[in-house]
Amino acid sequence: MSDIRALALQCRDAAQQLGQLSSSARSALLNSMANALEADAGSILAANARDLQAAREKGVGSAMLDRLALNPERLRGVADALREVAALPDPVGEVTRDYDRPNGIRVQKVRVPLGVIAMIYEARPNVTADAAALCIKAGNGVILRGGSEAIHSNTAIAASLKRALREAGLPEAALTLVEDLRRETMLELLQLNDIIDLAIPRGGEGLIRFVAEHARVPVIKHYKGVCHLYVDDSADLQLAVDLLIDGKASRPSACNSLETLLVHEAIAPQFLPIAAAALRQRGVELRGDKATQALVADIVPATEEDYAAEYLDLILAIRVVPDMAAAIAHIQTYTSDHTEVIATGSPAHGEAFVRALRSAVVMVNASSRFSDGGELGLGAEIGISTTRLHSYGPMGLEALTVERFVVRGEGQVRHPLK
Repeated sequence: MSDIRALALQCRDAAQQLGQLSSSARSALLNSMANALEADAGSILAANARDLQAAREKGVGSAMLDRLALNPERLRGVADALREVAALPDPVGEVTRDYDRPNGIRVQKVRVPLGVIAMIYEARPNVTADAAALCIKAGNGVILRGGSEAIHSNTAIAASLKRALREAGLPEAALTLVEDLRRETMLELLQLNDIIDLAIPRGGEGLIRFVAEHARVPVIKHYKGVCHLYVDDSADLQLAVDLLIDGKASRPSACNSLETLLVHEAIAPQFLPIAAAALRQRGVELRGDKATQALVADIVPATEEDYAAEYLDLILAIRVVPDMAAAIAHIQTYTSDHTEVIATGSPAHGEAFVRALRSAVVMVNASSRFSDGGELGLGAEIGISTTRLHSYGPMGLEALTVERFVVRGEGQVRHPLK
């Protein structure tokens, strides 16, 4: 038996114990994990500093460095996220349907844990804690396979979380960190469809496509976040600028940051100069079509590749459109089904925009940065799905359970003996 298969089997056995814990016991465990992270802050931040130094020496870009970096405030945020998950309602055991059949049997649909979740991720060390918290709260075991760029951070965080498991008398294998980072080991993990119930990749498009193409287990994925803001001709200008600045400049490395701005031609002469000035004040490079170039000086001409790009950086593509139908057509052409936003003063236009688009999250007069499990009330987010399986959009606790039927009777049989 290979090492990775043995680890996965141990995680599956541990998951069965987690699934039998009471809701209060799992919540208490998460609170203990949060306390452990704070107690070990010094060693975790020192490990993160090693990862950051190695990344800089390799010439890693600023967006990746931002995803990798921890500081005392971010680490407190990770611990607080665990406490928020602990306080969330437990989906395990929730009855979602309950009815009686004419023959007297009672039929219920009840949420149960999925089993074992494999997380394949890059750069973000907070995923180690977030994924563990959500999986454990929902009664699942979790196998974590992070990237080499965050190996020291991930190992330090996992050690703290495992200590909390051990002190609670639970098997550490419920949280398994894969330390063998060879690609062959990851490939073998993705083949374990008799043990792994779901794989969730988080990272760049290349990683996600690799996992999706090589896995024999179900995969939840989103390849990239090409998020759009459409400014309608009825939009309040200041509201639209606020949405634009928050969506593009607050954290450009996030997958819910804006990449393309679409502006109705009737409002473009007023809006674009104001918007361009605000964006440039924050260091954003602008790339626009000919109509945008006519309204904004010294702008880089946009190409078709720009409208399909996920920059994850301070770069924004702009296009002026004749009406909302053209904006919708543009989004339908270039969307990654992640998040779309409309700034509008017309409720009817807002509803039409929502109905026309199939993206996982559609916002009306709200920032794209709210496309996040925590911001939408799910607690720490385990991922965002643009795959129409059992979950679509930001994924929280419910997405880590599955509904099964529980049937209760009093001896009913389908074909009575004669």
